Amino acid sequence: MTMTLHFCDSSQTFVHRTEDFYAYSHQCNKQHSELTDFVVLRSSSFRVCPELHILLLLRFLLVYVMILLGNIGMVVIIMNDPQLNTPMYFFLGNLSFIDFYSSVIAPKAMINFWSGSKSISFAGCVTQFFLFTLFIVTEGFVLAAMAYDHFIAICNPLLYSVQMSSHLCIQLVAGSYFCGCISSVLQTSMTFTLSFCTSHTIDHFYCDDRPLQRISCSDLYIHKMVSFFLCSIIVLPTVIVIIVSYMYIVSTVLKIHSTEGCKKAFSTCSSHLGVESMLYGAIFFMYLTPDRFPELSKVASLCYIFVTPMLNPLIYSLRNKDVKEALRKIQQKKIFLFNSFLILI
Repeated sequence: MTMTLHFCDSSQTFVHRTEDFYAYSHQCNKQHSELTDFVVLRSSSFRVCPELHILLLLRFLLVYVMILLGNIGMVVIIMNDPQLNTPMYFFLGNLSFIDFYSSVIAPKAMINFWSGSKSISFAGCVTQFFLFTLFIVTEGFVLAAMAYDHFIAICNPLLYSVQMSSHLCIQLVAGSYFCGCISSVLQTSMTFTLSFCTSHTIDHFYCDDRPLQRISCSDLYIHKMVSFFLCSIIVLPTVIVIIVSYMYIVSTVLKIHSTEGCKKAFSTCSSHLGVESMLYGAIFFMYLTPDRFPELSKVASLCYIFVTPMLNPLIYSLRNKDVKEALRKIQQKKIFLFNSFLILI
């Protein structure tokens, strides 16, 4: 009786698998190198009927116009009124300027809603991602600086002019932009070195990190670890500064015996805290939503792209007597100039 043994040539199988892997990698690299023209944006970013696209476009356009008018108005009012030359309004003016980040996304999104071509160039996608990350990170640090400013103003009012000097305010704002720029450079370079060979279609209405990860065929472990590290060193310090500042503010306000002073302090801080809650709440919801619910992340992104920049000037102007007074002076000045012009005619 003869027994014949058949051995599987594992080395040959390994060679074939290795060749397949290198062929796939070559294909990925080839497709990635060819991705220099455009990244297609899916027209079904929002699951709505085509008839409703015009309605969405008109609503987005109305909100975008309100964002521009509101934030430009705040910057003009703060720059033209000498009484608003204080650290609080210096930060508020920078916040209004930063809120123009909607212009990075809104015009292209509205064009894609209107036109038949749902696309953006690769360079445009990189630019959009870089600027959006820059402004979002910068806004987080500016909001933390505003919380610190409120803390000094309420808890140490006698030392406010000394501690919150103009030099320190400029340093805080410049540092916010610097941190935003560094974070944006790292995040952008890390994201756009990925290989996008799975698809060139982004299931979103702008270029963002998570939708780009979904269409990448690269190993995302290092990318996700670095992104988590960047978010930790950016979000945690700003959130801690805000929370600790308002803990001290609440403790101090509760000790104020004057009802009017207590009401004024709570009114100022509640508006600021409301803005921060909307921004951070939307961002946390956006990036902590599981990938199987992409529609929820789109709704959250609408909040911090359109809603927050629109509400910021309204909240700070309607709840602020100094801004109302400055706006009234501007209106009176315009009326006076208009009447003078009519008299000359």
